[in-house]
Amino acid sequence: MFEKGEYIIYGRSGICQIEDITHLNIAGADQKRLYYVLAPLNIKGNKVYFPVDKKNANARRVITEQEAWALLEELPGIQEIIVSNEKLREESYRQALNSCDYRQWVAILKTLYQRRNLRTAQGKKIGATDERYLKMAEDALYGELAFVMGKNKAEMEPFIVQHMKKDDTKKNDKKKEMTGALL
Repeated sequence: MFEKGEYIIYGRSGICQIEDITHLNIAGADQKRLYYVLAPLNIKGNKVYFPVDKKNANARRVITEQEAWALLEELPGIQEIIVSNEKLREESYRQALNSCDYRQWVAILKTLYQRRNLRTAQGKKIGATDERYLKMAEDALYGELAFVMGKNKAEMEPFIVQHMKKDDTKKNDKKKEMTGALL
């Protein structure tokens, strides 16, 4: 159970602060159930409600700063999303995004950065679906990391890309090492 005043991630609402845990006096709400009253940080004045006893609520505590730094070190090892059927691509993105799992958000970003680079190299633009999910994954991941690290959300893309490139550097160093050993 979450506590009043705590910050959580709730579905696509992003970071929310729990303003209250109460019985709702709203038409259609089960007045015997306790509800979390959430205030999303990205939409001022908005309220979100969900039952305390709801299973699979896609809600979790905001990661700690220590977990955020650990994630950055983990970035190179997180694999892209492999989609063998193009018709299922959007569903794969949607499931990963709705999971509230920040590692899945990274997987979406890595997949879409790679697709964008490939399409750009072919002289093409990124598709509308890819663009939409790229934006949603960036908003979710960058928003949470910026929040816990005390940074501006706009600073996060170059920061994340820099950490992702560590993987490319390691791969290139390993290739050079292997090539040198063969010569």
